[in-house]
Amino acid sequence: MSSSTPLLTLGKGTSNINGGGGGSPIQVNAYLWRATLSTLAFMPLVSADPFGGVIITDWYTPPASPGERFKVNAYIMSRQLTANAVQVSVFHQINQGGQWVDSPADPSVASGLEDRILAQAADLQAADKNAK
Repeated sequence: MSSSTPLLTLGKGTSNINGGGGGSPIQVNAYLWRATLSTLAFMPLVSADPFGGVIITDWYTPPASPGERFKVNAYIMSRQLTANAVQVSVFHQINQGGQWVDSPADPSVASGLEDRILAQAADLQAADKNAK
């Protein structure tokens, strides 16, 4: 690499989010990215990496269930909007005697979040195409 080649370009190449030219390309589908952030917006975020496609939430305690909490890791695996392009892992803990203890999460929670993300991403993509 020459000394004139930048390692990181900021503020350029925003058209590349959906596969356009210029700048450093984001390696994930922009609709999935936006849908995932929107779907998980009720949970506090710890980390969101649009280049790696990883979103990590902090623990969230549902108001109706103060004795349990959930944490989610979401991975966007592709630039294509396909059913296997998003993977969600849900972690669950219950409070026992003042200590948080790991407990198996219902697998339907992760698949439900994945379904919601995919549906919202498809809606975003359709709305974008209709606007053009």
